[in-house]
Amino acid sequence: MVRRAIEEKIPFGWVTADAGYGYSKSWRSELERADVFHVMATTRHDTVVTRWALDHPVHDLFHDLPRQKWKRRSCGNGAHGPRVFDWARVEVRPWHREDRRHWVIARRSVRRPEEISYYIAYCPAGTTLDQLIHVAGSRWAVEECFQSAKQECGLDDYQVRRYPGWHRHMTLAMAAHACLTVLRARELDAGKAETDPPASSPSAFPSSDA
Repeated sequence: MVRRAIEEKIPFGWVTADAGYGYSKSWRSELERADVFHVMATTRHDTVVTRWALDHPVHDLFHDLPRQKWKRRSCGNGAHGPRVFDWARVEVRPWHREDRRHWVIARRSVRRPEEISYYIAYCPAGTTLDQLIHVAGSRWAVEECFQSAKQECGLDDYQVRRYPGWHRHMTLAMAAHACLTVLRARELDAGKAETDPPASSPSAFPSSDA
């Protein structure tokens, strides 16, 4: 799908994915060759090129990181409110290009500091940590969208053996889900308009200071 979007020159800003895709060095390299910015989850056993090694384990980059390098940030709202973690990043491959940067990002649980997830990022030179966190967190919204489409439109209720049949089913289910999403948003807007109090207007009688 991403390859087709690139070939068709469909405009998009970022690609993000879970570790099932992000762990693939060949896939990340393909995106990089196409100059597609991305934040991809990966495993702690993944390796990157650094000043010190050609295959440096990502988890080893954060052992001695100063405390002030970790920033507590929310990466979006979940079912129980904001998803707050401690985040840090370490630059890798600094000699690649002046206008591009490679980062390894760590996301550490606040309640269980031993639980750390990792991401690989390729981005413009001026990209901030907060921007990368926003991209990483956007994946949850996509997964929630898939879950909603499965429950409401039968996204995963197919019995096909060939790609064309699967593609038709997925396309129609996603179109139906998009339609429901638009209708739901319109209903919410209409309900809000009906319940909002009228705009205040100046009183016809002057107020008294007495």
